[in-house]
Amino acid sequence: MTTLSEYNRYGEELEKLLILRTSPLAVKMLEKEEDIPAGAIRPKKDRGIHIAQCQAFALSRRQKETLVMLKEDNWCFAALIAYGLVDKPDDPEFQRFLAFPTFARDKYIGIVSAPLRTANFEPDVVIIYSNTSQLRSLLMPTHFIGEEAKVNYHFFPPACAYQVVPVMESGQMMVTLPDPGDYTRALAGEDEIILSVPKDKIGTLVDGVRQMEDGDFGYARAIMYMQHDFPHPPMYQTFFKRWGLYDKGEGKK
Repeated sequence: MTTLSEYNRYGEELEKLLILRTSPLAVKMLEKEEDIPAGAIRPKKDRGIHIAQCQAFALSRRQKETLVMLKEDNWCFAALIAYGLVDKPDDPEFQRFLAFPTFARDKYIGIVSAPLRTANFEPDVVIIYSNTSQLRSLLMPTHFIGEEAKVNYHFFPPACAYQVVPVMESGQMMVTLPDPGDYTRALAGEDEIILSVPKDKIGTLVDGVRQMEDGDFGYARAIMYMQHDFPHPPMYQTFFKRWGLYDKGEGKK
């Protein structure tokens, strides 16, 4: 069983290995008020403000705050519906905007987010904002161990629903894009993409990233170059020799 200190270490490692600009998030769904972590900020109660869920994630990953979002804190419809905090509207004209995954009504009272490296609670999901090169380093190990089928994706709004609900219910990782609200209200970067990871897969993910960074294709170690006849690693040499694509003396670089 993963301990809280191990989750914190995973967050610290990911930040360092991938040179992430913002902290990976520890995210947990709350069943009752007693589950709210000590020291967590409640926007309406503590600051007299409302924010959207994407803004709460942004405050956690950028400003390192632990944010609790209950029904009264939310200022966007999507998270309220997705997390089962309100009744899902049945107005026919709105159905195309409401066709996203949701938790059962009243299963949870809210959600908490914090930087993974400092979170004082065990997450249900880890959410990582990265660029596409960093995402490649996160996902590449799943290919090498034959688990790419456990990576799902959804590229349409609302991101706050798809980053959490199907990840917890299916146990699959999920790739999403910052949706328009995340971009315009929560200041997500134009080059950012998002990976959500179930808590029981984060250890394997970090192990894979660590191994990638020890090789030639890791994010921090990658050297960009435009070179013709570049040196072939052993697997390339095996195939090119088989296909007769080497001139005499080639394939030994």
